[in-house]
Amino acid sequence: RSLNTMPTIKERIAEMNGKPFYSFEYFPPKTPAGVSNIYERVERMAKLEPMFVDITWGAGGTTSDLTMELASNFQQQFNLETQMHLTCTNISKESVTDALIKARAAGIRNILCLRGDPPAGQDKWQATEGGFNNAVDLVRYVKEQHGDYFGLSVAGYPEGHIDWFKGEEGADECARDDYMRDLQYLKDKVDAGADSIITQLFYDVDQYLQWVKDCREIGITVPIIPGIMPIGSYAGFFRMTGFCKTKIPQALRDGLDAVKDNEEAVKEFGVQIVTDMCRRLLDAGAPGLHIYTLNQENATIDILTNLGMLAGAAERKALPWRARIGNQQEDVRPIFWANRPRSYNQRTMKWGDYPSGRWGDSRSPAYGELTDYHLTQIHTGDEADRRSAYGAELSTTQDVNAMFAKFLRSEIKRLPWCVELITETNPIKFTLARICEAGMLTINSQPAVNGAPSVDAVHGWGGPGGVVYQKAYLELFCSKTMLDGIKAALPHYKSVQYSAVNAKGEFETSSKTKVTAVTWGVFPDREILQPTVVDEASFLVWKDEAFGLWNSQWKSLHADGSQSAKVLQDVHDSYYLVNIVDNDFINGNIFTFVDCALAKSSK
Repeated sequence: RSLNTMPTIKERIAEMNGKPFYSFEYFPPKTPAGVSNIYERVERMAKLEPMFVDITWGAGGTTSDLTMELASNFQQQFNLETQMHLTCTNISKESVTDALIKARAAGIRNILCLRGDPPAGQDKWQATEGGFNNAVDLVRYVKEQHGDYFGLSVAGYPEGHIDWFKGEEGADECARDDYMRDLQYLKDKVDAGADSIITQLFYDVDQYLQWVKDCREIGITVPIIPGIMPIGSYAGFFRMTGFCKTKIPQALRDGLDAVKDNEEAVKEFGVQIVTDMCRRLLDAGAPGLHIYTLNQENATIDILTNLGMLAGAAERKALPWRARIGNQQEDVRPIFWANRPRSYNQRTMKWGDYPSGRWGDSRSPAYGELTDYHLTQIHTGDEADRRSAYGAELSTTQDVNAMFAKFLRSEIKRLPWCVELITETNPIKFTLARICEAGMLTINSQPAVNGAPSVDAVHGWGGPGGVVYQKAYLELFCSKTMLDGIKAALPHYKSVQYSAVNAKGEFETSSKTKVTAVTWGVFPDREILQPTVVDEASFLVWKDEAFGLWNSQWKSLHADGSQSAKVLQDVHDSYYLVNIVDNDFINGNIFTFVDCALAKSSK
């Protein structure tokens, strides 16, 4: 689709043909470390293939700039359909105008229009001078300014809006007249142009189902998506439900009270009761689930696993990586940025077109300039996290080797080039750890796959009915001695090819072509797709980023002139970045080749 025809949430729901979906909501963190962590968490959760994600505007409009930054990056660097919240609190019409222009420039097509909560310290909500009085006004304004470009969601309140609870001291539910008035106000928002509704959190399923029925009876026909809040802790649950004046069914209250002193038991009970609640909602016809993640992932994953909804994630995975959203279609990428997709997306954002079908030999990719942004802010983690993972003092390169092996054994959480092990690495991670200890420091790999179903939970992509393949691939740093061992082993393994480059740009290769496909798939009524390649031009661009991370992310943790800094600088200056491809994806074994290379280098 072109950017202008990318679907709104309502259109995406229609495309599902009744198949339930899920979406995730996040809020802007308060600290730089929190921002770094939320980027990593969202990137992990993107692999669950949510229909969309959204990001809140912040109480009192306090996080509007960060909301815009996060929403833009989720859309452009993570390639996630993103819905941005927009509130009326503490925001002028001019600021809304500017926010909508920026959202449109970022390719965002969905906005959740809200009145918003009162700013901190205020009991009652007040309109900003020159701003908007309510969500109806905001919906009308967006429609006036941008027509049908944006899909507009609004909030629904199955138990009535919180403002209705303030009429009587201690009132725990809306009066009937106020409830009906709130429903009419919801209809006003829909009549003004909203095309979907996302509800406030609730735990009384019967109340929700009655409310949906009441919505339909007064003529509200747009999709209604229930908002689901997982239960993370006893105190947190009652704090949130107290703030929102949410009804708590007695069985839920009693169950939590029974385990309130056992944090793990609270979480387990919470997952089970929310799972049961979601199952009832889906059985009753809810189109999907909008999960308020609270920037956490475990409970969300557990609930969706219990519901059996994650089993179809591979079917929704169009390619081995998340394709960008918009009118710039792409179906092939170099493998080198597999562990740093945000950097690749950012560096190629200005491309007018993308290679399609094949990555042509004549192409000279005009990657964006490598900047400190790529070396210090994208996919690298907070300094404290980096220091705790690989900030230990280093005496020799053997200590460096050991750090790589620890990552592969899950003893540390990250390296500068990788923030997590992907699932397909698990069967080979201990072999990779052994190779690292020997001095071949792997930063990227994939095993050979000979004809896996395209819906395979680990290797699948492309949708049902296809068969996927991949060649074994390794990317690593090693010394000149190790590189000589690799070259000495080549005559014994005719199916293996290598390319190598050092920080100075001295390049060598055994490949006879500049581009080699390492992943491909065969699907009914489609051309063969080859979405992942090894190509020479991109490798030479990637090497600056790969080598740069040694200093920007690792050496920077140590004092200038220290032994650790000297060890890391020596690795940076003297090692080679090497990629190895075994073209025999049927009978080949890339690790026997590596063992041969290690043996040759030790002689």
